[in-house]
Amino acid sequence: MSHDEQDDGRQYKVVLNHEEQYSIWPADRENAPGWRDAGQSGTKAECLAYIERVWTDMRPLSLRKRMDQADAGGETSGSPDRQV
Repeated sequence: MSHDEQDDGRQYKVVLNHEEQYSIWPADRENAPGWRDAGQSGTKAECLAYIERVWTDMRPLSLRKRMDQADAGGETSGSPDRQV
């Protein structure tokens, strides 16, 4: 097991950025710019397990929104009307 995979006994918190991408951060440190608390804290293993449970769609939020808009546009309009 690598050092990164070992639980070091520190307390961590789960953080989230504007694209709804998750990470962990030491609980006793101020969040890095652009990251906010996701409401979960604990050991490294607990935080990583939480992320694995909740982060089911790895696509950034902006991409998910664009894809949803494209799907909604395609479903509601059917084939495009063309004037020739």
